[in-house]
Amino acid sequence: MNKWMTALMLLPALLLAPSLLAANSADTPQAMTEFDSATQQALYKELTHELRCPKCQNQNIADSHAVVAVDMRNKTLELLKQGKNKDDVLAYMKSRYGDFVHYQPPVNRSTLVLWAVPVVMLLVLLLSVFWRRRGRTNDSAAQTPDAAEQQLDQLIAQYRRKP
Repeated sequence: MNKWMTALMLLPALLLAPSLLAANSADTPQAMTEFDSATQQALYKELTHELRCPKCQNQNIADSHAVVAVDMRNKTLELLKQGKNKDDVLAYMKSRYGDFVHYQPPVNRSTLVLWAVPVVMLLVLLLSVFWRRRGRTNDSAAQTPDAAEQQLDQLIAQYRRKP
């Protein structure tokens, strides 16, 4: 074989290598970390998926490659290795980064609107449906068959008068 044939045979491997490396890099932080137990690893995974990256806005720290997300993952691991539980880790992260860092915001004055608006909208929707149905039943009950016939006769008469 000549040099060109060898190069052509290696070309697909060279083209696929970066994509294979990128696919494995997403799991790298957890794969390289050593845990004391399987429960600690499960708690770490749960926390990193529950905590939001402050820089990325809508991405958890497990999937983010931002520097702050890496720091948060490292601190989460450090706190877990110190024997802290889930609530302690969440309290630490909230005290440091604010309530925004957790995907489930607490109910307080600043977040009350977030919790109340869907309930109020649902009530308004149900009341409007109720009032519309009530109005329709009252209109149909008030209209007797004789009145409906008279109204139909008037419409037919109007139609016949038009040229």
